[in-house]
Amino acid sequence: MSKAEQIVATAQAEVGYIETGNNHTKYQKIDQPWCGAFVNWVYSKNSIKIPDCISTVAGANAFLKAKAWQSAETATPKVGDLAFFDFPGDGVDRISHIGIVIKDNADGTVTTIEGNTSPDKKGDQRNGGEVCVKIRAYKKKNRGNLKLSLPVFIVGFGKPTITESN
Repeated sequence: MSKAEQIVATAQAEVGYIETGNNHTKYQKIDQPWCGAFVNWVYSKNSIKIPDCISTVAGANAFLKAKAWQSAETATPKVGDLAFFDFPGDGVDRISHIGIVIKDNADGTVTTIEGNTSPDKKGDQRNGGEVCVKIRAYKKKNRGNLKLSLPVFIVGFGKPTITESN
């Protein structure tokens, strides 16, 4: 199994995990929004070093500084990349969520596994309390003539160095 496949397997094994209390999880020591802690935990379990993503803004900036960032408009996402989100209208006008890309759907969307999101569209997407599989858009035109395009929440992708010797 490749390192990217190991990352996916580790994340998939957590799908359905629900926080206990308010942001209390096994992924971190303090109770705070935990999408970044989940990502850090998955990569740590696979002995892959990534920038600390507990603060999603700091994580995105670290990838940008390391020249390991692609903006959504020009992205070619790969399995194991980190998708950074800004959800308009959530009261937080900045990157505020992160997920792990498990598949590029070749239509302007990716399938991700995200910690601390909601399993449905009505719930809080950046602080929903569960590990979920989601389909998220990174291109504005991401559907064909029969389906409406999904809203684009992905700002860009952090590109971790994933080598078989990690």
